[in-house]
Amino acid sequence: MSEAKSKPKPANSAKPRGNKKPRLQAEPLVEIASDVLGEAMPPPDAIEPDPKMTPEQVEQARKKYLLKRFWISSRGYWSRHGDRLAWPCTIGLLALIGINVGFQYGINVWNRAIFDAIEQRNAHTVYFLSVVFLPLVAGNASLVVAQVFIRMTIQRRWRSWLTTSVIGRWLANGRYYQLNLISGDHQNPEARIAEDLRIATESPVDFIAGVISAFLSASTFIVVLWTIGGALTLPIGGSNVTIPGFLVVTAVIYAAITSTSMVVIGRHFIELSEEKNQVEAEFRYTLSRVRENGESIALLGGEEEERSGIDNTFGHVLKQWALLTGQHMRTALVSQGSSLFAPVVPVLLCAPKFLEGSMTLGQVMQAASAFAIVQGAFGWLVDNYPRLADWNASARRIASLMMSLDGLERAEQSQALGRISHGETEGDAMLSLKNLSVSLDDGTAVVRETEVVIESGERVLVAGESGSGKSTLVRAIAGLWPWGGGSVNFHPDKRMFMLPQRPYIPSGTLRRATAYPGAADNWTLDEIKAALDKVGLGHLRDRIEEDAPWDQTLSGGEKQRLAFARLLLHAPDIIVLDEATAALDEKSQDKMMETIIHELPKVTIISVAHRVELEAYHSRKITLERRKGGAKLVSDIDLVPRKGGRKLLASLLGRRRSG
Repeated sequence: MSEAKSKPKPANSAKPRGNKKPRLQAEPLVEIASDVLGEAMPPPDAIEPDPKMTPEQVEQARKKYLLKRFWISSRGYWSRHGDRLAWPCTIGLLALIGINVGFQYGINVWNRAIFDAIEQRNAHTVYFLSVVFLPLVAGNASLVVAQVFIRMTIQRRWRSWLTTSVIGRWLANGRYYQLNLISGDHQNPEARIAEDLRIATESPVDFIAGVISAFLSASTFIVVLWTIGGALTLPIGGSNVTIPGFLVVTAVIYAAITSTSMVVIGRHFIELSEEKNQVEAEFRYTLSRVRENGESIALLGGEEEERSGIDNTFGHVLKQWALLTGQHMRTALVSQGSSLFAPVVPVLLCAPKFLEGSMTLGQVMQAASAFAIVQGAFGWLVDNYPRLADWNASARRIASLMMSLDGLERAEQSQALGRISHGETEGDAMLSLKNLSVSLDDGTAVVRETEVVIESGERVLVAGESGSGKSTLVRAIAGLWPWGGGSVNFHPDKRMFMLPQRPYIPSGTLRRATAYPGAADNWTLDEIKAALDKVGLGHLRDRIEEDAPWDQTLSGGEKQRLAFARLLLHAPDIIVLDEATAALDEKSQDKMMETIIHELPKVTIISVAHRVELEAYHSRKITLERRKGGAKLVSDIDLVPRKGGRKLLASLLGRRRSG
């Protein structure tokens, strides 16, 4: 049976109680991403470097592949499964660029005509051209505005499409959690998705539009320069040397000098931009960690140590900015010098012809305008090299995250390291672990050869010393830990609910926090208030609709009580408690367990805990013992006498047990 069918339903699939109709749920992001990508094929394999390559060559090959990996996913925006407006907007943008170049040529011709009229003191022509200039300007301005709209629409929709895809892959099958368990260049994925992906999708549209515009402008106005300038004859060494199209030759040489200077001066721009983006992400992460753990830091008085860590991280940021400042200063020198010389050079070159009468003033001004446009087109790299470097860095960072997700996807489809399968139990068993082994992503065993069958209504306590693999076993049961062997089997159509040691408290109202992961309006206010009363949070009844930072407001014990309130609302069939009462005192813990057993008498409970007192609320105890080669189940005892018989751990313990 397929994994998708055999996994237990999440607890928030329960029908809401009360008089309110269930809210229509949005289509899951993972399904949206699947529809967006439309890819049934596995992710591309990374190219292994040649063993003969030097470390520098390997790094260059890695960076080259990262850019290729970015485009493999990004170009899907224009595919059959991409955005429906991708091609219409792209074609529209290209058409507007071409028309705008035509308007530039019209203004260039107008420039020649107006100065010729001024030179000839032809008042009628000057007045006429002044009137003609208004529609030229209006048309050009309208085209520029339309270009901005379509260009930014492409950027916005491309970013939306690719962000949906990456987030869908990131959230699928618990990969956002598994990334913390594997090695790779995927630190701070939230910064990569939010910031690097934005730059990676904005800049290419600007670059492509800029290159096309520059090419069309250069092609058009090179013809203008060649036609107007003609040939220039210079007396050199007693003979005359004729340079055909001297204005074009000068423009090419001038652009080659400035572009080469920019490439040489800014050759470290890409590397520095990549390092800057990384340290910026680390600085944001450090500040977020302080905010998220503010209570613990305050109670321990760790402000000075945190300040030291923040200062150290921020110092790296300032260092990278200092290096980038030097790069920007050098490129600004080239860019500014080029912009100052460009308008003057053609005037000086055309001055001899104008003075001898072979060129009119209008032709000189037309040549100067055309030269400036050609120079701007040729000098496109000069003006955009810093942004190009920033794009390279951002595209590589988002591609690195994609590659880590690729690895997880390949691992899900491959049996090279072994995968834990999920199926359905036989008979009335609620959960069974068949020859279950749990390992790290490098194959190192954590838990091995586990055989357990849990019947409906059983309350099982998983015990063992710290580091024996109890929590890892729980993650494998929940489907969050993929590596290993054997199978985890659930009763068909049953719903499971996990309670971790540190409950997640979403932003928003207390009502939303209590209903999570269900919708806040799936239960009435009275039902939510009743649940809070039963877990000892009745003092918060009047604040249930208050939007406050509850994650920072509630104590550790109150958060765990809130998690139990969720449990009462969702009423699942299977509960997995991972140190879920660790923050409660013994009396509160007893009260909480008694409440769950009383309110949900038929629920199956699997608990991971160290406290011996919890044995009183369980009917069975299994013990994990850490051994060389992976933890192993060493005992399985009944804490409450049972009727009937059952076969447990037969292959491991070598004995038949009956209650």
